[in-house]
Amino acid sequence: MSEPLRDQISTAMKQAMRDKDSVSLSTLRLMSAAIKDRDIAARAADRCGGIDDIEILGMLTKMVKQREESAKTYDDNGRPELAEREREEIVVVRTFMPKPMNDAEIEAAVNKIVESTGATCLKDMGKVMGQLKSGYAGRLDMGKAGAVVKRHLCS
Repeated sequence: MSEPLRDQISTAMKQAMRDKDSVSLSTLRLMSAAIKDRDIAARAADRCGGIDDIEILGMLTKMVKQREESAKTYDDNGRPELAEREREEIVVVRTFMPKPMNDAEIEAAVNKIVESTGATCLKDMGKVMGQLKSGYAGRLDMGKAGAVVKRHLCS
């Protein structure tokens, strides 16, 4: 079994310190702090052991989306150096995420889950989306998946 994400991030942070890679180090520190914040919130909600890799992948996905939005905003406002910094951080975060699914893989995953759950109408969309989110965390663009599920259930 592979090493847990939090351990991979910790190891990468130590390596970035050795390499004096300031962009990677600051990004990895942000990631580590976000994981610790979520662990604290999980303990407050009586969930022992903190968050798992699936939740960490969800958090990393949100971090990438935030940085993409920030980079776009910086570009729109004539600040290319800040936009480039955001894009560098995206590269660091994505090294810990699995390869994203393409359209054909999304379609296949939706078909598989629709068949296994017996979903037949839009009322079942939440059930399908929940299984997609838990089974393909970090690999699946939930916006695209939602459109595929809706198209599949409405036809």
